[in-house]
Amino acid sequence: MTGTKRQQAIRKALRALAPGIPLADAEAVLALAERRHMKTLPPSTALWLALGSHVRHSHTDYDRLLAEGYDRDAARFFVVEETDAVLSGWGCQRSVADGEEIEADAEA
Repeated sequence: MTGTKRQQAIRKALRALAPGIPLADAEAVLALAERRHMKTLPPSTALWLALGSHVRHSHTDYDRLLAEGYDRDAARFFVVEETDAVLSGWGCQRSVADGEEIEADAEA
């Protein structure tokens, strides 16, 4: 396995958390998790935030809801089930509906 210890830890966390994630999505999530503002977070936390952010922005109507004037919290509320369905489809046992998400966004 190549990369820094942090990059290796993030990839390992992704394989454990979402074993069925498609390659294109995995690459996007890894890129988000490795962004500079995520470096102060533990690798598993950075990965979880990046995973949730990617699914929200790429696999739900989240961005459309924001464009329609919903605030971030309301838009997240309306896409939580869809977000969890995508994560579940990738074999993820965690849920954004459980309120485990830290108030940070990989897209920030």
